[in-house]
Amino acid sequence: MSRTGASSRDTASRRGVAAEELRRHNLAAVLERLHLSGPQSRSELTSSTGLNRSTVADLIGELTALGLAEEGPAPATSGPGRPSPLVRARARGAAVLAVEVSVDSIAVATAGLGGVVYDQVRVARPRRRCSPQETVRDVARLAGPLLGSLPAGHVLAGVGTCVVGVTRRSDGFVHLAPNLGWRNVPLGAMLATELGLADPVLVANEADLGALAEHRRGIGVGVGHLIYVSCGTGIGVGIIYDGKPMLGSAGYAGEAGHTLINPNGRRCGCGALGCWEAEAGEAALARLAGIPATVAGSGVLDTVLTRARAGDRRTLAALAEIGRWLGLGIGNLVNVFNPELVVLGGFCHALFPYLEATVTEGARTRAMDAPGGVARIASSGLGADALLIGAAELALSDVVADPARTAGRGMRLRTPVEGEGGG
Repeated sequence: MSRTGASSRDTASRRGVAAEELRRHNLAAVLERLHLSGPQSRSELTSSTGLNRSTVADLIGELTALGLAEEGPAPATSGPGRPSPLVRARARGAAVLAVEVSVDSIAVATAGLGGVVYDQVRVARPRRRCSPQETVRDVARLAGPLLGSLPAGHVLAGVGTCVVGVTRRSDGFVHLAPNLGWRNVPLGAMLATELGLADPVLVANEADLGALAEHRRGIGVGVGHLIYVSCGTGIGVGIIYDGKPMLGSAGYAGEAGHTLINPNGRRCGCGALGCWEAEAGEAALARLAGIPATVAGSGVLDTVLTRARAGDRRTLAALAEIGRWLGLGIGNLVNVFNPELVVLGGFCHALFPYLEATVTEGARTRAMDAPGGVARIASSGLGADALLIGAAELALSDVVADPARTAGRGMRLRTPVEGEGGG
C-alpha cells in the first residue's frame, strides 16, 4: 500500500468526521433555537443561526424526521398576505421527568422540548423523613402517575434531578448534603433502580440548576454572566460564565455557602465556624426573628412574611440583618466573578421587597467600584419553579446538544436480569 493512498484515505476520513461534526453542530443550533426561543419561521431561523436557507431547510427536515420538530401554519393575522409557516419544537419528541429534592419537600414534573410543562406535583415532608431510601421511594410514588399521563406517542428522553448537596455530575453521586443528613449517597443509581430504568438518571446541585433555569427561561435570558444565589436552610451558588455553566472540574464549584464570612460567627451544619449560610440562612433568620425552633421550612417563611407585612419591628430588623450578611457575601462574589446579574432565589424571592435595600447596600460596601457598578441584583424570575425547570433543562440538554444520537431512542426500562442485585 502506498503512503500516498493511505494519506489520501486518512484525509478523506478526517474530512468526513469534520463534516459530520459540523452537521451535528448545526442541527443542535437549530433545535436549541426552537427549544429556547419558541416557534420561528424558516427566515427567522436563517437569521438567528447564521446558516443559509437551504441548510436550514435540510436541518428542519432532519429534525422533523427525528420527531423533534414540526412545521405548521402560523396563527391567522389581520394583515395582508399569507403568514409564513412556523417551525416548532415537538414537545412529545423528547419528554423528561424533573425531580427536586429539597430539605422540606419533594417535587416532580413532566416536561418536553420547548419548555412545555405537562404536569407537576409538590409534597411537603417532615425533616425526619429524608433518608435516601425513603426519598427515592417517595419520588417514584409521585412520578408514576405523572409518567402515566404523558401524551400518547411521547418519547421519555431523560430524568433530571436537583438536590441540595455537593454532587458529582458524572454519576449523580452526592458526596455531602448536610441539611439532608446525607453523606456518600449514589442518588442517580438509586433513582434509576427505583424508577426501573437502565439508563442513568442525571443529578446536579440545586443552585447550579437554578442558575441554568434563570439563564434559559427566567430573568437571566440573554445575560452572559450570571450568579444565582439559592437561599434556604443552606445557601448555594450557581454560576453562568460567558453563557455557560461554570461547574468546576467535577461539578463541585459554587459551594459559597460554606465560605468564611464571619470569623466570630456561629457553627455551621458542615462543622465549620462563620459560614455564609450560618449567618444568612433560614436558621439565622428564625433566630433573629424570634421564631421557635419547632417551626421550620415554609413555616419560617410564612411567619416572617406575616409579621413583616404587619410591620413587626423585630422581624424587620432580622430581615435587615440577614440582608446585610447576604449582601456582604454577594459583594465577594461580584469581586471574584464580575457578573452582570445576581439572582436571589429560595426564600429570598418571596422576601425580596424587605431584603433588597440592605442586600444592595451590603454588596456595595464589599464590591469594588468597577465590578460593583455593572452588577444588578434582582429577585428570581421563576420563583419556586426555578429548580424543577432547571432539572428539566438538565435532562433535555443532551437531546439539544446531539439530536440525532438521542432522539427517538427513549430511556430503556430495566429488565429483570439487569435489575438483579440492584440496590
